[in-house]
Order: sequence, then C-alpha cells, then structure tokens
Amino acid sequence: MAAFLDSTIDPPVRGFLHKPDNPNGDGLVLTHGAGANCNAPLLVAVAQAMADRGLTVLRCDLPFRQKRPFGPPHPGFAEQDRAGLKNAVAALRGIVTGQVFLGGHSYGGRQATMLCAEEPAIVSGLLLLSYPLHPPRKPEQLRTQHFPQLKTPALFVHGTRDPFGSIEEMETALSLIPAKHTLLPMEGAGHDLGFKGKAIQAKASNMIAEAFTALSW
Repeated sequence: MAAFLDSTIDPPVRGFLHKPDNPNGDGLVLTHGAGANCNAPLLVAVAQAMADRGLTVLRCDLPFRQKRPFGPPHPGFAEQDRAGLKNAVAALRGIVTGQVFLGGHSYGGRQATMLCAEEPAIVSGLLLLSYPLHPPRKPEQLRTQHFPQLKTPALFVHGTRDPFGSIEEMETALSLIPAKHTLLPMEGAGHDLGFKGKAIQAKASNMIAEAFTALSW
C-alpha cells in the first residue's frame, strides 16, 4: 500500500493504492461515506481483501473531504464529488490494463451509482456498501430516482439491521434497476457492516471480496 496523489487534475485524486502481489489486471476505485474518509476501517479491510484476490485498489477521498477534514458534504457539492470519482477512475485506468470497477460506502456508493446512471460505460461494475436508501426513520424519502437509468451491473452489500433501509426495502428498490444486480445481506450488521472488531472485519471483508470476484462481470 502506498500514498497516491494526482494534483494535475481538478478535482485532485488523493488516497492510497493497494497493489496485489499477483495482479489480475483489474482495478477498483473505492470511496467513503459522508462522515468518514478513505481510512475508514471498512474501506481498508475491503481494499486489502480485494488486493489479496488480484485487484489493484485505489482507496480515495472524495473532493468534499479533501476540502475539509471533518463534517458532512454540502448538498450542492455532490456534482463535484462525482467529478472526483470520474477522475479517480481515469487515474486507475492509467495503472491497470483490465476492467475498472467503482465502489463506495453509503454516500460514496450513492454518488457512484449516480455517476454511472449519467455515464453508463464509465466502469464495468459497481460495489455498493450500505447504500443509503433513505434517511433513518424516513422511509418515504427514497434515494432511487436514478435507479431506472442505472445500466451498470452492481453488487449491493447491506446489513440486516441497517436503519437506512431494510433488506425488504432494498429488494423492492433494486427491482427498479434494469442492469444485472445482486444483493448480499450481512446478517446482524448495521450501516457500518459490523466493522467494530477485527475478527468480524476479516470475516466480512473476505465475504464481500469473495462475492464480488465470483460474479461474472
């Protein structure tokens, strides 16, 4: 793992690059949620588990987090965050020779899906960790308006105790997506997918990586 920075593009790409011992040529851009950064334990563990399976992983900070170290993103900044993801994908394409995938936790995953709805051919597939289907206790405020335009295959990983959406709500929402998609429930996990203890982290990250690499993209 090595620090990564490309400040020649706007927004810049900043984060860490996980290079596998036995690369398979494919790459994954992975980003964080609204209250975190690219050093979130979930991202670090998933990135390493993916690298162990041959993927080169660029774990990066969204532009809003590069602007300030704490606090949630401003609603008007989302377009800039998507531009940052687009730049990260382009940066990774300069490193790997195979397919490039895009993934994120919560807010980062939502922005990834919105980017792919706007530009269907930008990546080969999506990894969505705890997609924030709706705010807690506000099931009527669904964040699915772009789902019918999502033509990028996707793996959704979701805890059975996630207050941002139940498994049943997720299943209903995902039926709006025309692309091939898979839902991986994480039993007993909340929005953080259980990333509080090292033993759980290893088990969960390996489960996610195995499910992702088993799919035919």
